[in-house]
Amino acid sequence: MQKQSTIQAMKIAGKGALMLLSERSIKWQLVAGALITITGICVGLTPFEWALQTLAIGLVLCTEGVNTAIEHLADFVEPKYDLAIGRLKDIAAGAVFLAAMTALLVATFIYLPKLL
Repeated sequence: MQKQSTIQAMKIAGKGALMLLSERSIKWQLVAGALITITGICVGLTPFEWALQTLAIGLVLCTEGVNTAIEHLADFVEPKYDLAIGRLKDIAAGAVFLAAMTALLVATFIYLPKLL
């Protein structure tokens, strides 16, 4: 098998990112990220706060992407309900939950002092 170039790899990654945009869960995460970004503009975040917020949003989007890939792979491997596959999907969803809770904690640290 021939090794792909960096440009080819980036094209494939871009295609995957575009495929993610069709996923309902990613759309919801993007809406949440956009709303918190608009809020950041309104309250005037510092560069450090922007960095933290951007990392938190990215963490959630990345874990959501990995979760989506795991779910699609699991459904491909075993289309019918399977206890082990269900557990795998639950663990992947749990990772998204932990990332979202981390992002919520970051948002609390950033925005609570600004609201008080």
